[in-house]
Amino acid sequence: MVTRRTVLKSGAALGLFTLAGCAPQGTKASSAPSTPAKSVDVAAAGTVTLSMLDFWGGDSAKWVGNAVKAYQQKYPNVTIKRTSVDWGQLTQTANLRLKEKNPPDIITVNNGWQSLGTLSKAGLVLNLDGYSKSFGWDRFPSTILRQTQFTADGTEMGSGSLFATPVASSSLIGLYYNKTILERVGATVPTDLASFEDACTKAKAAGVVPIGYGSQDKGSSTAILLALQDLFGDQKKINDFVYSTGSVKADEIGMKDAAERLKSYQDKGWLTPNHAGIQFADAGDAFLKGKSAFRFEYTGTLAFQGAQKQEYGYVQLPQVTGGKVVGTGASTAVALGSKCKNPDVAASFLDFLAGPQTAQYVVENGFLPLLNDVKAPADNPEFGTEITGQRSLDKDNGYVPYFDWSTPSMLDTLGGQVQQLLAGRSTPDALVKAVQADYDKFQTAR
Repeated sequence: MVTRRTVLKSGAALGLFTLAGCAPQGTKASSAPSTPAKSVDVAAAGTVTLSMLDFWGGDSAKWVGNAVKAYQQKYPNVTIKRTSVDWGQLTQTANLRLKEKNPPDIITVNNGWQSLGTLSKAGLVLNLDGYSKSFGWDRFPSTILRQTQFTADGTEMGSGSLFATPVASSSLIGLYYNKTILERVGATVPTDLASFEDACTKAKAAGVVPIGYGSQDKGSSTAILLALQDLFGDQKKINDFVYSTGSVKADEIGMKDAAERLKSYQDKGWLTPNHAGIQFADAGDAFLKGKSAFRFEYTGTLAFQGAQKQEYGYVQLPQVTGGKVVGTGASTAVALGSKCKNPDVAASFLDFLAGPQTAQYVVENGFLPLLNDVKAPADNPEFGTEITGQRSLDKDNGYVPYFDWSTPSMLDTLGGQVQQLLAGRSTPDALVKAVQADYDKFQTAR
């Protein structure tokens, strides 16, 4: 799971690796898959030092630090030198860092065209297909692995070869609720869109703001739209659109249905009054203070404290048709620099970052684990509901990527359209047309 950076990471786009030898210096990453030894014996590798450049900070740095320490204890011959910098700084300079005389062996990257797509096309990160087979990374949901795949010519995302892997942490978009408010207005925890809207009707009638919202920030204002789209859109079509296959149009992915629903919520007075002047942080703070019944949000952005862990919950609503659980979600992507001196050992470490021991560190620091079956803290039922939502996506292989990965400018386009829609200066049809125009422009330019 990722913290507030998730919104920005998604907007900016928006979250490895035998002892046989070194990666060819300067070789195009897309030219050939990695060729690991049939078995990796890290303990017999001799003294190995790996450099890792990442953007994990705050509480995220704690689980990463624990994983590094545990791996070094398991393999005392390996030293991992970790350097952490600001997410924006790393994303903007990753290509330069990987071209340096002493580039990082392992690097966290942002998903999408302008980050991982650019790095893979330029040959700055390794093709990991060989390591995927060696370490069995097909254990991850295919809808997660697809997020870091690119074709060899760099023209298509979501297919081709693997250029980064996930870690044992993830972030989703879903629905948070206040149990106390729901009980007070005579509503139950929603299990689908209909029961959610029934609860909103009851909250409004009781004088409670149904949906906490702030739309001043373009990026974060889209969370509610994307969550609704996941309820209406066909999962495959959403994926194919984002991954720029060219076979799907913006009017086929549930975007209009989501925009119409969102506009209806505005018309019914279900959104926080004067939300256009409310910043992201203030909207989240108001929800935690009990100012609304619900809030659509990225996991990891609301800091539940004390009694709030008992009072709040999270749900991943199923689709309107068919009942499958589909939701926007991703993990931090980690790549191997093309000049990595010990790619096999690095691969072993990245496999460790995605494994159950690391997942336990992730949970202990309040983040969502990816795939691994880890127990939620008994004293934090709110977090338990988030893990339940995560597992429902794992079960249904129901992930779709952050929608703005579809083009470098999509988040700005989508956020601006949401603001105009709710201000009465745009329509659902116009929003969909703007999305298609942004997509077409990018397709023509690339």
